[in-house]
Amino acid sequence: MSDITGTARWSGPSADIAGKGNVWLACLIALVSFLVFANLANDAAQDLRYGWDVRVNCAAVDARVDGLDPYYVKNLKGTKFSYTYLPVTLDAFRPLCAGSFLVGHYRGVFLVIAALSGLMLPGIGRTRSLRDVALRGLYVLGGFVGFEWVLASGNFAILGGGLTAAALALLLRPAKSDDRHDVLRIAGAALLGLVMSFKLVFCPVLAALYLLPLSRRRKLVLMTVAGLGFVLPILVSVVFYPSLFSSWLLAITGGIPGQRSVQIEEANPSLLLLAQTIVDRVGFADSKPLVFALYALAATAFVLAPLGWSLQRAIRNNEGSLPARLDRWLIDHPRAAMRIMVLAMYGLYLCSPRLKEYAFFELAVYGAVLIVDLPAAALAAVLTIGVAVPTLVSITGITVEGGFVQVAVALMCFWILLLDFRAEPKRLEQKGACP
Repeated sequence: MSDITGTARWSGPSADIAGKGNVWLACLIALVSFLVFANLANDAAQDLRYGWDVRVNCAAVDARVDGLDPYYVKNLKGTKFSYTYLPVTLDAFRPLCAGSFLVGHYRGVFLVIAALSGLMLPGIGRTRSLRDVALRGLYVLGGFVGFEWVLASGNFAILGGGLTAAALALLLRPAKSDDRHDVLRIAGAALLGLVMSFKLVFCPVLAALYLLPLSRRRKLVLMTVAGLGFVLPILVSVVFYPSLFSSWLLAITGGIPGQRSVQIEEANPSLLLLAQTIVDRVGFADSKPLVFALYALAATAFVLAPLGWSLQRAIRNNEGSLPARLDRWLIDHPRAAMRIMVLAMYGLYLCSPRLKEYAFFELAVYGAVLIVDLPAAALAAVLTIGVAVPTLVSITGITVEGGFVQVAVALMCFWILLLDFRAEPKRLEQKGACP
């Protein structure tokens, strides 16, 4: 049996030690919570005109209504930024932008959506508790200061985070012995695929669905459904918005002169831009192959190889081929399997070549699922590194734009989560026990 902090409860003298552990962890959580809300309050008090992305998005919707091409910045009123979403989203976002309500009140709306995201996030094999819900909500709001960037910019990544939380709630359900219970999980896979279509570079996250504790056939069905969910908005855009789709391609590839586009040189805290920075400093600024080779090496060394090695280590005692061993282990260890699946989603998202500051909000959504299962020391480390440190950086007025603070703290949290999985995978399978 364990208490609400995840520290094992024992009888005898060690009970005092556990009690003391509860106190310091509770104090740390209270301090981190204060920092997060103080930071948000500090931002709200600034006399600055935030919300540039929500104005761009709604200006694009208005341009579409007026019969103008929204992918040309000259047709967007009051902004110099370009619209980068698929053409089908122009009609999908129209109800959100109607009456200028969202532009004028996006801060309150976004805060509500973020709070709902934390509430929707599921546990893994645990009954819901107030402590877990509060921790998830804290991490969603404060993790890597991603939500702060969403709120400041008014970015529609808030929709991606909310839909991701809903998809995870549908996907991380106890496995059943027959396919009739997969309807909700199929809906979750389709929803996750739809989320990935908002920003195409994040589509590798869908591969993590293979790590669900289901039969191979059922997993492949879910991956197919997720792929269809990803492709459908693209196909609809091609078929029903052909001219706008051509403009969208020009806009994101830099084919429209005099406006911003998605380029490798664009500042963002990703491993790709870290590789670009290193290559620039050693004097090979024009060597794109070297940049991508270094990026692939960093993604493999920091994320993919440790993740793969941890899985290989977990299944090493099973017999048969590698796929068969993996499938058997996943089904035999459902809680650990769902945990490693979300961790794989986290890692694949973190490896994205275009990881903007606001995208760390969605990354925090994945992390929030995992932190509640951590032991006290690991939980304290994740809250300190992933929430307190970047929040303090923000409060002190040091800009993180164009730097690598966010990706650094996200990587450290990934390693803590992965090391905990490797150290105690059996702990995750103890029914009714809180890690």
